[in-house]
Amino acid sequence: MQSIKTNVAIIGAGPSGLLLGQLLAKQGIDNIIIERVAADYILGRIRAGILEQGLVDLLHEADVYQRMDEEGHVHDGFAISYYGKAYRIDLHELTEGKTVMCYGQTEVTRDLMAARQTSGLSTYYSSSNVTLHGIETAHPCVTFEQDGVSYKLECDYIAGCDGFHGVSRQSIPADKREEFERVYPFGWLGVLSDTPPVADELIYCKTERGFALASMRSSTRSRYYLQVPLSDKVEQWDDQRFWDELKLRLPPESAASLVTGPSIEKSIAPLRSFVCEPMQLGKLFLVGDAAHIVPPTGAKGLNLAASDVAILYRLLNKEYNENQANASQRYSELALSRVWQAERFSWWMSNMLHDFKDDAGKANNMDQKTFERFMKSELDFYLNSKAGQKVIAEQYVGLPYPEI
Repeated sequence: MQSIKTNVAIIGAGPSGLLLGQLLAKQGIDNIIIERVAADYILGRIRAGILEQGLVDLLHEADVYQRMDEEGHVHDGFAISYYGKAYRIDLHELTEGKTVMCYGQTEVTRDLMAARQTSGLSTYYSSSNVTLHGIETAHPCVTFEQDGVSYKLECDYIAGCDGFHGVSRQSIPADKREEFERVYPFGWLGVLSDTPPVADELIYCKTERGFALASMRSSTRSRYYLQVPLSDKVEQWDDQRFWDELKLRLPPESAASLVTGPSIEKSIAPLRSFVCEPMQLGKLFLVGDAAHIVPPTGAKGLNLAASDVAILYRLLNKEYNENQANASQRYSELALSRVWQAERFSWWMSNMLHDFKDDAGKANNMDQKTFERFMKSELDFYLNSKAGQKVIAEQYVGLPYPEI
């Protein structure tokens, strides 16, 4: 078995692991990333593309921003279509100048991979049998195999950035973690197409036929979603059926201008809210989807992972470069304070905009008709009040990162 050493072992080469590695390296903190799949597989994942200002700023801090600034699209607002009537949430006005950036998560990952390679930082892709050891001791380590060679990575800390199904969270004994979960009774059918977006900004649609979202990746590539039952299969939705249903859920003026075309990717994603507490044990820190999942309704998944990265990176910098011993022991407390705010907003957006049939009514001890009437009153209040729109806007652009 070959032995190697580093300051921080990062499990997972998705955007959170790569961003953490880049930021730590900028501060002279050595790190090695271990990833179970190939780089091409990671880049083949289709993910969200709305970046909060905090993440944009963090990418600038990591010096991985050039292509984002050139090719990304700044959005000053977005629309909520409420049974065909569109309300624009003016982010720029309601949040004193804050905006969001439309730039695909795949492109963020690609940029971070390129920056890591340019910097000569070590990444072990296609690793197997990744196992964490001694996370509650002073000398943790990670063992893994690659190309038939066994490795032992000795480190000071381990950052688990390996997602919901990764090994990191499972390395915390069940009696030392508590998990909170809400599984939603529907999924999102997503289509990616090389067609111009139907609008310059996102449109979230609440309709009698279910939820829809008109999103984008660029001025020539669109991303659309439909709420569908969990029992549906992608094979049931040919392109024509998808476009016909989308037109019925978009506002009439948007449906009239929709440009359709062949799909280049189509998939159904289930929705869930999930949080693991605490987000650290000993020398192991859980980052991003390893610790929490949000439904995509509020565009918080990647942004919430970036918040974790920002907090952990700054705490570790205080330990390594500012002689503040044990600063990282505040990580879980600080991260969870923001996690639950994002979870609440995504849960709220999901409740407001989706058709739950009778599921949500039962969960709230009321019949479906009564539940829907409460939700209508809730949306009426927020959308028809500048104060209500301001609450939505402030959460959509992202709450400030905790003071470190």
